Amino acid sequence: MIDSNSTPAQRTSASVEQRADAMAQAMIDSGLAEKSFVEDFAHKAVEEWVPRNGARIVVKAWLDPAFKARLLADGRSAVKELGFDLPAIHRQLAIKENTADIHNVICCSLCSCTAFTLIGLPPSWYKDFEYRARAVRQSRTVLRELGLDLPDSISIRVWDTTADTRYMVLPLRPDFTHGWSEKQLIGLVTQDSLIGVARLEMQGIQGSERVRG
Repeated sequence: MIDSNSTPAQRTSASVEQRADAMAQAMIDSGLAEKSFVEDFAHKAVEEWVPRNGARIVVKAWLDPAFKARLLADGRSAVKELGFDLPAIHRQLAIKENTADIHNVICCSLCSCTAFTLIGLPPSWYKDFEYRARAVRQSRTVLRELGLDLPDSISIRVWDTTADTRYMVLPLRPDFTHGWSEKQLIGLVTQDSLIGVARLEMQGIQGSERVRG
């Protein structure tokens, strides 16, 4: 069972931040990276590569049907319209749309790859072996353990990241948000809904806050 309250990082003596700092210092000391490179990477990870980017894309698709069509057809080109340039290694960005009877969830069974510039760096539970090993073959159970209990009437589709393809889920817009401002809508979209372990219209936000790593 996936323990959302005890991540691998929490089960070690050093925090994620401490280990990251130690690794960065080791790279600098060995000459593998300049201090400016490490600082720039850290800035981007905290300030630029955030779930709000994905939220902006989602809300644009909710409000603009023409953009949504382009997004589903060619995600990489569509997000560039909003100023998001993906890393060269991310040759394809596939957007998977949730519907009333279809739920999409993404994973990376080999490691922890995501479209990190759009949805942020992967949370701890996403990198956990339990999630990576079971998300494909026991998806409904895994989602339930993470706080999303889907009825049997909703089909689950799991998308396993490949070397050159990154995925992002397009959540279904909740009915109660009609009349909301763009700012309000952007604030509604969570990283967990972009990964697919929450459904906004099913109060998935409450569950996602519990499992966030």
